[in-house]
Amino acid sequence: MATYFVTGATGFLGRRLVDRLLARPDCGTIHVLVRARSLRKLPAWDERVVPVVGDLCEPGLGLDLLPPVDHVVHLGAVYDFTAPGADNETVNVVGTANVVNFAAAAGARLFHHVSSVAVAGDHRGRFTEADFDLGQRHHAPYHATKFAAEKLVREQDRVPYRIYRPAAVVGDSRTGEMDKVDGPYYFLPTIARLARLPRALPLVLPDLGATNVVPVDYVVDAMAHLMHIDAPSGSTYHLTHNGRQPNTEIYNAFADALGAPRIAATLPVRLPRLRPGPAACAALAEAGIPAEVVPHLDMPTVFDSTRTEEALAGAVTLPPFASYAGRLVRYWAEHLDPDRGDHGLRGKRIVVTGASSGIGKATALALGRRGAHVLLVARRTEELAAVADLVADAGGTASAHPCDLTDADAVDALVKDLGQVDMLVNNAGRSIRRSVRLSTDRLHDYERTMALNYFAPLRLTLGLLPGMRAAGRGRIVNVTTMGLQSDTPRFAAYLASKGALEHFGRAAGRELLADGVTFCSVRMPLVRTPMITATDAYRGVPAFSPDTAARMIVSALEGTAEVVQRPEGLALELLRVLAPTVHRQALNLTHRMTPESAPEARDRGEHPAAVLASALVRPIWRRLRRPSG
Repeated sequence: MATYFVTGATGFLGRRLVDRLLARPDCGTIHVLVRARSLRKLPAWDERVVPVVGDLCEPGLGLDLLPPVDHVVHLGAVYDFTAPGADNETVNVVGTANVVNFAAAAGARLFHHVSSVAVAGDHRGRFTEADFDLGQRHHAPYHATKFAAEKLVREQDRVPYRIYRPAAVVGDSRTGEMDKVDGPYYFLPTIARLARLPRALPLVLPDLGATNVVPVDYVVDAMAHLMHIDAPSGSTYHLTHNGRQPNTEIYNAFADALGAPRIAATLPVRLPRLRPGPAACAALAEAGIPAEVVPHLDMPTVFDSTRTEEALAGAVTLPPFASYAGRLVRYWAEHLDPDRGDHGLRGKRIVVTGASSGIGKATALALGRRGAHVLLVARRTEELAAVADLVADAGGTASAHPCDLTDADAVDALVKDLGQVDMLVNNAGRSIRRSVRLSTDRLHDYERTMALNYFAPLRLTLGLLPGMRAAGRGRIVNVTTMGLQSDTPRFAAYLASKGALEHFGRAAGRELLADGVTFCSVRMPLVRTPMITATDAYRGVPAFSPDTAARMIVSALEGTAEVVQRPEGLALELLRVLAPTVHRQALNLTHRMTPESAPEARDRGEHPAAVLASALVRPIWRRLRRPSG
């Protein structure tokens, strides 16, 4: 039975390699070096795994001699570009020397050293498994110390050895599991933010160079196989992608998984491989990208892993990056994304105005079913309390915040009461159906409509906006109307107020995109709510249910679209653009054939026959009156 001594067994690679060794039928005892404070990190392996308390940086590893072992596997190292140089030197170089000495004293049959592609430094061009010191320079402590550590192993002649050079290791290709944000993971938040842009937008960027990444399962599967084949001492294996791996391909695979725009073309210009200056460092820090990582994004070396692929043939295969990028992104989004609370609506603090009935109530219940915390706003206290109970029954949480949104002081107090929020649904509103000819002495109709439909949501939005900008995220959904696409007659006051709100959101959304705050207009069709019951003309007209309307709002909150609309609304808008005269005349006919809603001006409209006759005769009459010649 084969016996092993493993350093770095609590690490990302080490844990998985021990699992692979335990799965071998010839596996005997596995001694794992572990510091006393790290004992709790050991997985629940079976009795074949024996913890040995010691320290990589101590002479002799701080251990008494163990019984002879067949394989010493050295994985312990600092894998961090941002770590101080002294830490890299102590662990990567001194630690390696200590393990080599231990392996010789223990009479190990083979020493397995996990090095890195970092040993290639700034070498340009092809770098094979047989290459090592080609005069390359190393511009970071990690690279320099990995080179020095491998040199120590190569120059000793006491223990036969094998060397493994993994590329940048990412998560498991089957599960996506990863232990920390590193390498390409630093850029996922930025790509996720780009997903707010239209996916069809083609990006044209400078040449981003190339990298080399491999999934952790490939590395440990390959090592478990290569450790046990017949090979001479000094055999070196590149656990890498064979050849160049353009950064554009890496980006596009992540973009596909996140719904961001793809890079459609690259310019024949290379970004300089320089350490960022102060301004660039500040911008990178804002994006969560360590400046130390940037100079190493474009690897000048083309790693040749031909010999390794031959040794692995029929046993282990490296999957294409695009085949598992989606799994990496899903695991990152669920476990590693610093903004992972932003994905979905669960736990989000979402303000819904007009929440006591109708669309607002249905929206609050839909959000409750998704686990959101709903902040209910309306004038009626008792009704809000009842809705809060229903939200709790649906699986969410809710708090009632009574407020007259047309009262500026009340809104200011509401903003303080609400505190930090993630999303806002401006749903409260009022509608007035009255012809302009009957409104010439009713300016107050327009003022009241603007007060609730425009100035109230504007005041609330402006009050909550600083908190959203400070958090770097926010979503504001303005419930407008499909009438903006049809210019529905008798709704001049209502459409003007909703048009003002929608256009404010569109302009503000372009300004605040980089701040992480987005806007969406939900162009609502006619919905069967208490707001339309006073209009007799709507009693026989088809209308959507509040639940259907709520689904449109939830879709707007969950998505990134700037407009959520119905197909029929889009058709009316296209008709207005493509056939404006037909659009205008059709709506004028509808206006003349339908009755007024105002009690003091009730009528049945003009007789349909008279309206049609007028529509036919009027253009002929205008043509006859046109001056001849």
